[in-house]
Amino acid sequence: MKTIETAAQYEKVKNTAKAIFVFSADWCPDCRFIQPFLPEIEKSFSDYEFYYVDRDQLLEVCQQENVFGIPSFIAYDHGKELGRFVSKDRKTKEEVEQFIRGLS
Repeated sequence: MKTIETAAQYEKVKNTAKAIFVFSADWCPDCRFIQPFLPEIEKSFSDYEFYYVDRDQLLEVCQQENVFGIPSFIAYDHGKELGRFVSKDRKTKEEVEQFIRGLS
């Protein structure tokens, strides 16, 4: 999974790729819970590029996207939002996969 470093990079990827952004933070226990199965999800849904967005480093992006709970997922296809799985609740592998399958 690639990491978004700046708000400008986020905007560029959002508008030029078919991408799923994973909003997370190092201190978040629910984010750590999903970390082990994210590589498998990436492999299963290879038509998307996956990007890690650190909530603490890119707070302005989170505010702009109305992401107030983590972990959260937002999918874009060349600037068009396909869907979002945004909440403060812990997410299971099955829930994340169901969200991604529902995008197409």
